[in-house]
Amino acid sequence: MVTAERQPADGEADVRDVLTGMTFNIQRFSVQDGPGIRTTVFVKGCPLRCPWCSNPESQNSFVEVGHVNSLCNHCDRCLEVCEPSAITYEEKGVKIDREKCTNCGKCVPVCMQNAMRLLGREDSTQDIYSEVEKDALYYRNSNGGITVSGGEPLNQPKLVAAIFKRAQEAGMHTCLDTSGYGTPSDLETVLEYTDLVMFDLKIMDPAAHLAIIGVPNEPILRNARTIVEKGVRMIIRIPLIPTLTDTEENLREIARFVKSLDAGLPVNILPYHRFGMSKYEMLDRPYKISELKPIPGDELQEIVDYFEACGLTCEVIV
Repeated sequence: MVTAERQPADGEADVRDVLTGMTFNIQRFSVQDGPGIRTTVFVKGCPLRCPWCSNPESQNSFVEVGHVNSLCNHCDRCLEVCEPSAITYEEKGVKIDREKCTNCGKCVPVCMQNAMRLLGREDSTQDIYSEVEKDALYYRNSNGGITVSGGEPLNQPKLVAAIFKRAQEAGMHTCLDTSGYGTPSDLETVLEYTDLVMFDLKIMDPAAHLAIIGVPNEPILRNARTIVEKGVRMIIRIPLIPTLTDTEENLREIARFVKSLDAGLPVNILPYHRFGMSKYEMLDRPYKISELKPIPGDELQEIVDYFEACGLTCEVIV
């Protein structure tokens, strides 16, 4: 949710400082989310439902209660304060009935083991910028800056644009890490203050994209074209998921599309990993692709070689 549309009167705070939005993490000293040392702001809320998502807590646009069963000592405190009786114990630990749970968070402060936790918070642009500017010296010395990731940043375009504008005014590099799914207006709002876009391309076939990801890919492809037309620097990133995105046909169509945009666009391969599996249990959600295994290094190199044979610059990002 984003608030505050009006312009401030004389003596009032800058409207950018009173905009608020939903985040779930701010990660300092990040070195994989753009050039140099960066602070990555993870916003909450995403219309996509990628089955390999490593941040499932980013999908819903509201605060959620999560639980880490390995920390639970069955003290019963969370059960005692849960008014809708949404919490029960099972053999593996806590179980939350998500239909009953109101995400009120009353169970969190009574948990002495930090097994119960709130995922997400409402932050103002001032809250976010205050955290980002702590490392301004590192940005200058490493040509780094701020990256906004998600979730999907285009889901909160006014918040992201306000943060980026303030960062640019302070001489910080800005990077948008996006699935590309958003309206033309949302993209325009953010792009005005964006130095670099890291843009995911997942599945090119429209029917397969809709079936697997849950949304059409037409807006994504349209927005990729817009970014190139606007002359904003862009890196194409491909989450390489066995049987889902790594098929010969899909990779061929991605290469063809990237070349139609600009053959000089760098391509990054993001190999499949299972780092987010435990988060699904924390949210009482099934991890639907648990049978998949990471792609061996020699196969990754073959894919890199294929893209380079197509005339594109490609590297694996791990």
